Amino acid sequence: MSGTIAAEITSGRGHDTYDGPMPRSIVLAALAATLTLTACLGSSSDDPASSMALPSTADALPAADADAFRGLLADLHGTPVVVNLWASWCEPCKREMPMLARAAADHPDVQFLGVDTLDSREGAEAFVAEYSVPFPSLFDPDGAIRTELGSFGLPVTVFFDAEGNQVAKVDGELAQSALDEHLASIAG
Repeated sequence: MSGTIAAEITSGRGHDTYDGPMPRSIVLAALAATLTLTACLGSSSDDPASSMALPSTADALPAADADAFRGLLADLHGTPVVVNLWASWCEPCKREMPMLARAAADHPDVQFLGVDTLDSREGAEAFVAEYSVPFPSLFDPDGAIRTELGSFGLPVTVFFDAEGNQVAKVDGELAQSALDEHLASIAG
């Protein structure tokens, strides 16, 4: 150690007396840490729904809570929406998914949205692949969206008109006749 640095350390002044420029490596490390923390913490908005966008692919499965779900429905204002809550372990969900996939293909003017509920991400991804789910789904491992919709079991299918009004809700396995009837009531 040089005599000056050793004297500063032993005198208790330490680095507080250094008046030179901060080394570039320290500045870059601080900047990188700040950017990493900002990215990990996400938006500073108090509204978590403001950052939820409609997933662009069926297998994206972004995590969502009730607030994000409400925000997403608000963003879809002007479009009729069918929300289907499902899980990979749910036998009635498996039976009705091919019917919902056909309906989504037949009604491009209606936004279909799945909500994988009380499931594992691995199970959800396998379900989307196995049943060729064509519409986006959210991942709700805690069931908060199902609770928000006032339901307790699975599957649940909810129909919203273009104004965002809930027109119908089917708790349990959806029949083709009910799907056709409720789609007719929301699709213009």
